[in-house]
Amino acid sequence: MRHALLLNACTRPEVLYIELLESANHQLSQHFPRKSVFSLDHHHSHCISHQASLGYHSASKNHSVPKNITKDTTTDPVHRCIHKIKSRRHARRPSKQTVTTRRELKSVRRDQLSTLARMKSHIQFITTPTSDTPGTALFLHFDDKRYIFGHLHEGLQRAGLQAGFKFLKAKDFFLTGRTEWKNTGGILGMILTLADVANAAAASKAETLRLRLLRREEREEAEARNRKQRPSKKANFNDSSGHQKRSQGTIVTEEDPTLRIHGGPNLTHTLATARSFVFRQGMPLDVEEFGEDESGSGKDNGWKPTFEDNRIRVWAMPVRPKSGDGADEFSQPVSNRKRGLGEYMNDDNTLQGFMIDRRPSKEDLVEQWGIRPEQPQHPNEEDQRLRRTVVTEMFKSKWRFDKLVEMPLHQIKLPAAVFVRDPITSKLVKYQGPFPTDTKPVPSINVLVRQPWPGTLVENLPPTNPSVVAMSYIVRGHKQRGRFRPDEARKLNVPRGPLFSKLSQGLSVTSTDGNTVTPEMVLEPGKEAAGIAIIDLPTREYVSTLLQRPEFTAEDVMAGVKTFIWLLGPGVAQDETLLRFMVDFKDMNHIVSSPDVCADEITMTSAAAELLRHRQIDPFHYPVLHYNNKSPAEGAFNQNGKLAFFHPAKKGLKIELDPKMAIAEDGSSSDFDESLIQSETPEQVLTLAQQARDTIASEVVQAEYANQDLPSPNAEVICLGTGSALPSLHRNVSATLLRVPGCGSYLLDCGENTLGQLRRLYSPAELHEVLLDLKLIWISHLHADHHLGITSVIKAWYDAVHGKDAIKRPNPSPTEQLMHPEDYLSDGHRLVVVGHPLMTRWLEEYSSVEDFGYDQVVPLKAAYKTSNTEDQCSLEWNGVEVGFNSSKNLSIGFKFSYSGDCRPSTTFAKIGKGSTVLLHEATFDDQMENDAVAKKHSTISEAIGVGVAMGARRVILTHFSQRYSTIPNMDDLEKLAVRLEDAEDILEGPTEGMDTPLSIAPEALAPPTDKVDGCIPEVQGKRAPPPYNETPNELDYENKATTAAVVSARSKQDMKIGVAFDYMRIKVKDIAHLERFTPAMRELYKEENEVSHNEHPEDTTNGAGPPILDRSRTITTIESQKPNRDSGEVLKAV
Repeated sequence: MRHALLLNACTRPEVLYIELLESANHQLSQHFPRKSVFSLDHHHSHCISHQASLGYHSASKNHSVPKNITKDTTTDPVHRCIHKIKSRRHARRPSKQTVTTRRELKSVRRDQLSTLARMKSHIQFITTPTSDTPGTALFLHFDDKRYIFGHLHEGLQRAGLQAGFKFLKAKDFFLTGRTEWKNTGGILGMILTLADVANAAAASKAETLRLRLLRREEREEAEARNRKQRPSKKANFNDSSGHQKRSQGTIVTEEDPTLRIHGGPNLTHTLATARSFVFRQGMPLDVEEFGEDESGSGKDNGWKPTFEDNRIRVWAMPVRPKSGDGADEFSQPVSNRKRGLGEYMNDDNTLQGFMIDRRPSKEDLVEQWGIRPEQPQHPNEEDQRLRRTVVTEMFKSKWRFDKLVEMPLHQIKLPAAVFVRDPITSKLVKYQGPFPTDTKPVPSINVLVRQPWPGTLVENLPPTNPSVVAMSYIVRGHKQRGRFRPDEARKLNVPRGPLFSKLSQGLSVTSTDGNTVTPEMVLEPGKEAAGIAIIDLPTREYVSTLLQRPEFTAEDVMAGVKTFIWLLGPGVAQDETLLRFMVDFKDMNHIVSSPDVCADEITMTSAAAELLRHRQIDPFHYPVLHYNNKSPAEGAFNQNGKLAFFHPAKKGLKIELDPKMAIAEDGSSSDFDESLIQSETPEQVLTLAQQARDTIASEVVQAEYANQDLPSPNAEVICLGTGSALPSLHRNVSATLLRVPGCGSYLLDCGENTLGQLRRLYSPAELHEVLLDLKLIWISHLHADHHLGITSVIKAWYDAVHGKDAIKRPNPSPTEQLMHPEDYLSDGHRLVVVGHPLMTRWLEEYSSVEDFGYDQVVPLKAAYKTSNTEDQCSLEWNGVEVGFNSSKNLSIGFKFSYSGDCRPSTTFAKIGKGSTVLLHEATFDDQMENDAVAKKHSTISEAIGVGVAMGARRVILTHFSQRYSTIPNMDDLEKLAVRLEDAEDILEGPTEGMDTPLSIAPEALAPPTDKVDGCIPEVQGKRAPPPYNETPNELDYENKATTAAVVSARSKQDMKIGVAFDYMRIKVKDIAHLERFTPAMRELYKEENEVSHNEHPEDTTNGAGPPILDRSRTITTIESQKPNRDSGEVLKAV
């Protein structure tokens, strides 16, 4: 069947839909002669953009013109073409030259639509420098593509979610400025999320296609049976390359999944340092570093762009500071190199000009012919090749999670999941020991273990040097071709038909007389596309160097550039040289994003609005955030009239590029209005909150409050991030600050943008005191959502304690540190960081990219060890196992226990006996117990059960799945019947640091079957078996197996439970009050909870985005306690 194209107008601006309609020949007979009807195969359809705003109407039965199209259609190219055809049809004897054939009509139509096909484009500010977001990010938008320019800073992913930006179509990221954590801190989290989204989308498409092909096959077989014929060949779903295929050989192509990141030196090294905890398949990553200062080199190659695709052209400008201090080896210009051996050798093993019997040695080349072997283009080329290989293996590896490798037992590296084959059943079972680390002799047997993914096989990356290169870019679209002039083509003897089409597409053709006709001969002059310059100047030292760039005077580069976007560091906006440049280019738009001119407005407005409502319910434990909606430029900076030179940036500010460049103010964000948000709180919520406050103020409750008898009652827990896996609108990822008066502050996990959360909670002076008081950062495990914010926190601590411009203190050697540890640890200028050995390795390797204060950090490695009784970790410092005996003692009897991501642990319950406060993860509600088992998390009741087993006085629940957009199911808090019969102590395998990708099903976390090839068993029954522990340890509290005993235990110890929210600050003595506000909280989120439970069968982020498979699978806990003897602070880990 053939179909005709009906060109209809549509209500969506700038879009013209071409619809396929059956039996369209008679429908279009009033407009087109029979031989001029467009036709195409029924598999195809097209969508073309144009500039005019039209209205959509499908073809009516009487084929009338759409009502909202004016009668004077001569101004519209589509209807003007139709009008010409009708006029020619009614002519009596049209001449041969005026006959409109089908080919000529299609050529004219293509030319007309090419004029309309210019896509609208704009660039918009995602973020500006605020307390929430330390940098500036820009979103370049085309209808079919997206690009990110600026800083991939911490909090960008969450800010984009808040503002409604969709990053999935963004395949190219252009990093500006220097390669430092302030500009790149969000890149790892962004990659993980994009990879999960892409994999989920690809899996969904593949499944949809598979079902479609199966239905098609079944339909064909049914038709064949009805016709009593042999069925056609079955559809081949996969070819050798893994691409989906249709039956009859039609390949379904997919877009390139490669993510490309462009930036300055050390970008590849930054990504490679994360190889221990970042691993994804199905999304290749391509990193392009601009390490050479190419000043003036662009002119030699005709100003060829650094990057070009079908939408934009980009000229990269690496800029150095004027002083030239800190020049790195990546940016050294390459001298004239010697010709390499391969350039002198011929195919017949002869050296050019000589016949030899053997390939010459290096000495022969140097001594006889003066030829030196080819050297790397820069000194670190081999090191850079290694880094690129590591990054490739991180994102494009064929490694399989379920593949087991056989090796001798004494060669395995712990921790690892170890299996052996049962001699009786021949099935694979978990090996129970002894292990090489035990004191017992190890049997001489072969075992099966999972191999780490290839990226982790690189023990250490070669060090690099900090780079001072700051990247800037000039971005332009492609020049728009002019309109095709058929009369000029005829004059040049170009026949009508396909040659017209080639000329209109910009291709040269040969006329009938043999001459070459170029597009310039037959096209009207084209129009330069709009362009922008994105300039990043970290300090004033970069200004003069940038302004001397030859690109600003090159017409081939600057044609069409009408806007400068300046990303400036502190103090740069007041530079007189820069301001004079803006005056000289006053015909340009100048937009400045800098902390000197941008307001410190709220970026995460959903979380801030939630805090306001919580503050209406409980004003004592939810503080006022620190922000300012007024720009600093409105004050003293504007007195000298400097603001007149430029426009201050604001998040959401949009610059239209095509069809006409303009600054659109309507897209910028509005001020955060507290009064409006508070007025929307339901009256019933306020009534319940007032009742709770009245109850707390009663004499009876106050008497109970005064008689709590809690050790260190003024110790404070500050919840900085209470969500799991990835940041959402309402909850940031894991981070909790514990402040004990007189003993210091302790940060428990440090997810992305923890520093931003602190800056919102505290004023600059208060934050300075918090950082001075910070003694320890504990990272529970390697998952990215628990530690990607540690680099910025360490740098902020270093600036507070040592000063930004302080002279570096010489660091003692490891031998001196071990000989005199008391002098090294007790000087008050060290920060202890405890974490997995691979986490401390990540910090050490990244310290060669940027000096963030790592040399003043005391890294303690939580090394795994095993014994006959229980599995624990030891703390190692410089390879020596250490403990703590500090002069600063915690209050008598105060004990704080913290559980990272884990299943309920009996070992943890033992060492946490008598805890004053237990902070425990509660990722899922009780209805999702199977998910909790499969993903190695705890339910709310299980977390409470751990508190019962410990005899904890107070319990705070945190780390909730992001499927609960605002609040978990608080009904579970009222369930007294909790149990720990299924508690597990988990020993992780070699993939312990890996964030679980979506491509790995929860069943893959279970032990393999008896098939060594990696087949995964199905989970039988209601609950999956414990992944790595067949027999859970016994609890050591009385009558644990009976519900009555558990209820009695909780009632006897009077345990109080609270639910954590972001920004909550609660003292230990006030935790008991949180339960009284539960009715008001439940009423506040009643409707949202109903929607959440009805519409989220799987983990999602706020009802949108990819399914979330929680990335946590390890068990790590911290306990801070006062021992019986007055020996000071003691840390334990399990």
